[in-house]
Amino acid sequence: MMEALKLEQLKGYTKFPGPVVMIILDGVGIGTRDERDGVYTAHTPVLDRLFQEKMMVSLKAHGKAVGLPSDGDMGNSEVGHNALGAGRVFAQGAKLVNDALESGEAFRGNAWKSLLARAEKGGTLHFIGLLSDGNVHSHIEQLYSLLDGCLAAGVDRVRVHPLLDGRDVGAKSALSYIVPLEEKLTELSAGGKDYRIASGGGRMITTMDRYEANWEIVEYGWKAHVLGEGRHFSSAREAVQTYYDEDPDITDQYMQSFVVTENDVPVGTIEDGDGVVFFNFRGDRGIEISRAFEEADFTAFDRKRSPDVFYAGMMQYDGDAKIPKNYLVEPPAIDKTIGAYLCANGVSSYAISETQKFGHVTYFWNGNRSGYVDPSLENYEEILSDLVPFDQRPWMKAAEITDKVIEQVQLGEKKFIRLNYANCDMVGHTGVPEAIRIAVEAVDMCLGRLLKVIAKAGGIAVITADHGNADCMWTEKNGERAPMVAHTKNPVPFIVKDYNGNNEFELAGVEGPGLANIAATLCTLLGLEKPEDYESSIVKLTEL
Repeated sequence: MMEALKLEQLKGYTKFPGPVVMIILDGVGIGTRDERDGVYTAHTPVLDRLFQEKMMVSLKAHGKAVGLPSDGDMGNSEVGHNALGAGRVFAQGAKLVNDALESGEAFRGNAWKSLLARAEKGGTLHFIGLLSDGNVHSHIEQLYSLLDGCLAAGVDRVRVHPLLDGRDVGAKSALSYIVPLEEKLTELSAGGKDYRIASGGGRMITTMDRYEANWEIVEYGWKAHVLGEGRHFSSAREAVQTYYDEDPDITDQYMQSFVVTENDVPVGTIEDGDGVVFFNFRGDRGIEISRAFEEADFTAFDRKRSPDVFYAGMMQYDGDAKIPKNYLVEPPAIDKTIGAYLCANGVSSYAISETQKFGHVTYFWNGNRSGYVDPSLENYEEILSDLVPFDQRPWMKAAEITDKVIEQVQLGEKKFIRLNYANCDMVGHTGVPEAIRIAVEAVDMCLGRLLKVIAKAGGIAVITADHGNADCMWTEKNGERAPMVAHTKNPVPFIVKDYNGNNEFELAGVEGPGLANIAATLCTLLGLEKPEDYESSIVKLTEL
């Protein structure tokens, strides 16, 4: 396999001692350059200079350019890093799921048949997932299709456990999804069926942890969904409105878990003989809850009981670890990533981020595969994230990441280094302008430190982003400001800062470039001809 990934050496290229360092400024888009734009309003002398570089272009980082169904879909870190690492555009989760549901393919597979078998024997079918139309982790219309599929198959009893978004959609928009869902379930219950909401909670508090940053989040979800432990309410609508009334500053993503009860008895705990679907299509926040349902020797927290259920994901979230074992829709088959090519051609590499984005520079970068491509050539390092709200420490772990990368550059052992600064995305999601600007400034300061060391080593810096976020801090309607906590659809910067001294590069004049063009560009900067099926390189060697 490795032999098939051998690449030709780039003609006219001269090797140089320094590394190629790819710096991903997560959540930094090119915005409106006004008071709403946290990147523009922050003090960023380093970025300001970089934006004037001769090898600076803007890239598409949303919609069809990263494999999403339409150009109305915002980009996200998962599809962004997939595109960065794959060098081509693959149809992503949202589109694959839409197609599978519309064609009926999702309802013809073995997983769906096994779920129906549980229902036929008297079991309840449970659906857990993010309730919104953000189309980053899930889409409410996909849930509706699954519910309609249950009715068409004659399923008598269904329970939904919605996780509130407030991150990829409006910060306090939960009722605009909860109310229609309750109405939908009431309609489906006509004729003797029993379809209801059973439990839920905000996504940053309940169930949707990732990268093992905080297993307590999954435990809160387990208690609510499985055990029926949590604050009791007569309906999900009442739960959300009560939390709003009690704390006017609360946003949906940080809302505590809730349990819907009748006569003080939970209406939908998960029991032996039931079927469970986690209906998110995106993988990173679906892995831990899947493990809690599937692992016999699970030890991350005390489950108290582990019901005998048939569990399925909307998709398989980790193809290498086979998590979950069963799923409704086949994931994108991403092969021949830039990581695989570099290893096949003997290029040593180092990847680093803090916990919140560590999987993005490893798992997603490598085409949704866990672990190393070649451990003899690669080294991955994770800096543990703080377990506090991101607006309280907007500098996050940028300094620690920078220290580690500087050390690697000075050692001179790795030819390709990639890192992700998570600040502008994670703090951008809080919608707190003061914290967002500090996050941008912290990254800018670290970037300045890093560039000095790359210059001294005679290397090349590649600066880009996976999507926008900090570039829009709020929206305004009728004079009223509302926090903008979702990703933007703005383009992102792509800058090559060249200190190598042995080669001269220039822009290649690629029309409408996107994130998928970056892998071929890295090949060029590393002296390799790009793979035939990769998108074009954004730069080329200058002809002398």
